Amino acid sequence: MLKMQSKTIKRTVAIECYTNHIGKRILSKIESAYKKMLAEEIEFALKNNTTQKVLHNTFYKKYRRELPWLSTRVIKGTYRDALRRVKSFKELKRKGIAKTERPEVKRVIITFSDSQDWELKNGAIWIRSDAVKDEWLELKYRDTKLLHRYLYHGWKLAEELKIKLINGKIFCYLTFKKEVELKESKNVLAVDINENNVTAVLFKDGKIAEAYRIETGLGNLIISHSERRKRITKGKSTKDREVKKALKKLREKERKEDTIYKTARILEKIAIKNDATIVVGEVFKGKKKIEERTYGNGLRHRIHQWSVVKLVEVLDNKPLNVVTVNEAYTSTTDPFTGKRLTNFSPLMMRYAWRGRKRVKVVKFKLRIAENSLDRDVIGAINIGLKYLNSNGSPMALGSTEPHAVWLKLMIPHLGLTQTIELK
Repeated sequence: MLKMQSKTIKRTVAIECYTNHIGKRILSKIESAYKKMLAEEIEFALKNNTTQKVLHNTFYKKYRRELPWLSTRVIKGTYRDALRRVKSFKELKRKGIAKTERPEVKRVIITFSDSQDWELKNGAIWIRSDAVKDEWLELKYRDTKLLHRYLYHGWKLAEELKIKLINGKIFCYLTFKKEVELKESKNVLAVDINENNVTAVLFKDGKIAEAYRIETGLGNLIISHSERRKRITKGKSTKDREVKKALKKLREKERKEDTIYKTARILEKIAIKNDATIVVGEVFKGKKKIEERTYGNGLRHRIHQWSVVKLVEVLDNKPLNVVTVNEAYTSTTDPFTGKRLTNFSPLMMRYAWRGRKRVKVVKFKLRIAENSLDRDVIGAINIGLKYLNSNGSPMALGSTEPHAVWLKLMIPHLGLTQTIELK
């Protein structure tokens, strides 16, 4: 009998809110007090190896005397924020890339960590504050389809509310939670994440059924944006107004995230359709080891910008059963014999020119009967075998006879290409 598991998934919805001039003045007052408290706590935490309990014992009574109108939970929220900023600053300083002597408090997010201090009702967010005459501040918001989806379709509103003031505008961040049940399946979707593609192999009842290759092009995107940044900033400061404007137009982060979410959506559809468990390698450890062994600045930058961790986080935040396994030697081990592979034939890439645009055509080899596989497919197969076989024994196919495997090439922005059957 298959075991049932459960996990909590979270979604955050950002909504723009409106209030009168009195409400804006109160929020600005809270923000100013938050910045002041944060600066004092950061200064104290830098000089002393402190904890949240020490900060509470040191500052709580002082802040209650000076700011009796401020919520207790907002004060306690500054402790976590201060320690988080100090920890991040010390890490940057250890690496030698800190630009200042101490952390600078420029922007803050006001956090109400308990629903006793706020509530959502009658089309508005109500915040408790002694700075208001009737103790409640009303923030009206604009309805959106995304907000309605989470309010009325089985999602539970979390107790935490975050408020951010940006250029006179008020943005509230609502967090929703949902408990989903996950069933262990005999089908497995093994995923091998690479620099420019994501290769997935579907196992049905322990046998290979389908292979997928998703052309993400994230590696090429990182290289091209790196070269563009060099040309834009050559002989100029990154603080220059024109340079900032040009760098903003690159939209590297938005383009990377767009590709990541589309890739995750493709894998989600495959897993749901086949009722499969997604198995990925322990990318957190692997990426860190590669960075430590890399000495070239250019290659180190590419590895640092590699979005492998982000893709796994996006998958894990979906209603899917995501499992991680050790991916050591998965691309250099024969999945049929378990022996170490020493020689690889390079994957053939063909480039065709059409006007000024270059069109890439990928020839993808997958001959199961003759054991001729692409290295990325070998990695994905071995990742799946590590999950299916606790003893690590090779069992890629049910027998040594020729098998028909469906090969599917995908491009995130264009969708599924025409299916090819290899025998």
